[in-house]
Amino acid sequence: MTIHSLPYEVNCSILFTELPLLERPAAAREAGFGAVEFWWPFAEAVPSDGEVEAFVRSVRDAGVRLAGLNFAAGDLAGGDRGLVSWPARSSELRDNLEVTVGIGERLGCRAFNALYGNRVEGADPAAQDDLAAENLALAGRAAARVGGMVLVEPVSGAPRYPLRTAADAVAVIDRVADRTGVANLGLLCDLYHLAVNGDDLDQVIAAYGHRVAHVQIADAPGRHEPGTGSLDLDRHLADLAAAGYRGWVGLEYRPSGASADSFAWLPRERRGTT
Repeated sequence: MTIHSLPYEVNCSILFTELPLLERPAAAREAGFGAVEFWWPFAEAVPSDGEVEAFVRSVRDAGVRLAGLNFAAGDLAGGDRGLVSWPARSSELRDNLEVTVGIGERLGCRAFNALYGNRVEGADPAAQDDLAAENLALAGRAAARVGGMVLVEPVSGAPRYPLRTAADAVAVIDRVADRTGVANLGLLCDLYHLAVNGDDLDQVIAAYGHRVAHVQIADAPGRHEPGTGSLDLDRHLADLAAAGYRGWVGLEYRPSGASADSFAWLPRERRGTT
């Protein structure tokens, strides 16, 4: 298997932001992509039925597949990075699980990203980690009902977010499996976040390539499209494929210009249209 057989899809929460959210799946299709992913696309953890229907319809009408969806993660623009380990908002996350998985079931999505959450002032980190294990197990059981996986992601640019390396995330995944028996959790390998946090990508892929359940890319520095930084993304993706990865590659970069102009590095026939 070579890099050329890995299909690409577009994160429509960071790309095509020139357009209203519900118009972005169609824009991705127009650009030649057959699948999209989103961060949580609603303001509330439990949106109205009408909001859910509008989102589902926008993806279906565009003729694309939903390849990935985040559970509710708080106010990302305001610095939140997930609810999984956040004591005061744990019930909000739990209410969100069925909504998220229900959307995934309707749109063929089987990859659900559960952002771990920042360390909270006044909360015991060990207690946060215990809560996270409990909530991730609940998320895993919900996702299992539709044959899905829960993704655990190291993140950069968030000083209070405790999962910085691939090893950090894998340790969480193993803790959940050991404590609860829930085993449908996997590593979200975002090559940009890992590189910026100082992980050696060659070592990460050698050690954990077989644990990777989803891949996202952006170049570094800058978090723009491939070719704007110094990461050898082609080689790293080829190594992930050689390690057995068979899933989507999510484009989660901030375009350096207009979104539609940022795909010149990727020939149209490699954009994952099915």
